[in-house]
Amino acid sequence: MAAPVLPSQTETHVPSAVNNTTTISVSTNGSTNSNGASTTPKSFRILVIPGDHVGPEVMKEAVKVLELIQAKRPSVKFELIHEIAGGCSMDQRGTPITDEVLKIAETVDAVLFGSVGGPEWGHTYPNPESSLLRLRQHIGAFANVRPATFYSRSLIPFSPLKPHIAEPVDFIVLRENCGGAYYGVKTEEPDYASDVWGYSVSEIERCARVGAALARTMGRDGKGGGGPAVVISSDKANVLANSRLWRRTVERVYKEEFPDIELRHQLADSLSMIMMTDPKRFNGIILTDNTFGDMLSDQAGGVIGTLGTLPSASLCGIPGAGSRCNGIYEPVHGSAPDISGKGIVNPTAEILSAALMLRYSLDLHDEALLIEQAVAKVLDGKDIGGLEIRTGDIGGKATTVEVGDAVCSVLEQLLDGKSGAVSSLAEDFAKLGSPIDAHKKANQGYEEAALRGPTGPHTAIASS
Repeated sequence: MAAPVLPSQTETHVPSAVNNTTTISVSTNGSTNSNGASTTPKSFRILVIPGDHVGPEVMKEAVKVLELIQAKRPSVKFELIHEIAGGCSMDQRGTPITDEVLKIAETVDAVLFGSVGGPEWGHTYPNPESSLLRLRQHIGAFANVRPATFYSRSLIPFSPLKPHIAEPVDFIVLRENCGGAYYGVKTEEPDYASDVWGYSVSEIERCARVGAALARTMGRDGKGGGGPAVVISSDKANVLANSRLWRRTVERVYKEEFPDIELRHQLADSLSMIMMTDPKRFNGIILTDNTFGDMLSDQAGGVIGTLGTLPSASLCGIPGAGSRCNGIYEPVHGSAPDISGKGIVNPTAEILSAALMLRYSLDLHDEALLIEQAVAKVLDGKDIGGLEIRTGDIGGKATTVEVGDAVCSVLEQLLDGKSGAVSSLAEDFAKLGSPIDAHKKANQGYEEAALRGPTGPHTAIASS
């Protein structure tokens, strides 16, 4: 099985363009229902792009989670297509992302992305980061989803806000990602410059519909229950013509199509201020345009206080609408070249990005929720019954692999329906002195393939 680099390696081996598909399969013969009839497994094609520096390290842990779900859910089958993009692709293929990879991205059910970039490519253009921009544009990933929540209550002290202000925070910033000023006509002269900040009704409508879908999935309780979450549309309708169109269009869409979903409006500048004084007021879905979303999503990350646990998604459609919803799923953090190859990067943002992928593109809501519960259990402090296994960025000493193994150990118990047994895992870890070894055997083939490397071209990426 072809795979990204192991944390202990100094060289990354990647799959060739000829032999780059891995089917994770424990039961390919289907399963049987209560009547003894055969059922065909749901098969999902996922493009896996680890990227540069720490990207392959965190991707390896996310793939382990997918392997475990496959093993425990015979009705689910993942076909992983391993490819490269970013700086490693520039080194090997002369471009940040090839047309072949873009064509694959069009046809798969989802793209699981690592991180790209690094100082060794910093003064070139196109640069590694342009691979992600091209990918988003090529497949039409118009809706950027950035959750802002504490996946573990024990991480609340990392917020710059006082605990009683930060603790209830649980919202999603939904940013229109393919329009507005960033993609408008540019005028740049010595004494004048401008960017056309325009939106069409259809661009606003589709983003508004994604907001409604997210509200239903999130629920008032943050777990899908209690009715749809509130949607807060943010604009500057008091001064901008495009914002007035935004507000009118959003109001009409929700009135006509989603009358059961509560819609509120908030000017973007006041929302920014309130986010730092009373962020829980925005628990639900913040729906906004490209420019405001760029700023508000980063500010939301500041509320949480650490990028190491924050996932993201860029969607090409409306999740749960009965049609295909491809998307790009990636951690918010970058490629972190300063800790690359040390095996200490926090893998939870990539693992949680995989959870978003299961929820929005693959319609595996239960499994997505269990992944989030497993991550919470691993990161929670022992004072509240958690395992308190964390990497250095959030006050721990665990390695990347140890955190990944711990998440898999808890997730296995949850998938087996043994939630009560999860509480005993802390004792098991204490006795072993390191994460449980069960999943290392399941990962053995993955590691051997990474050490062996592919037989075709494009076999090695220099790592620094």
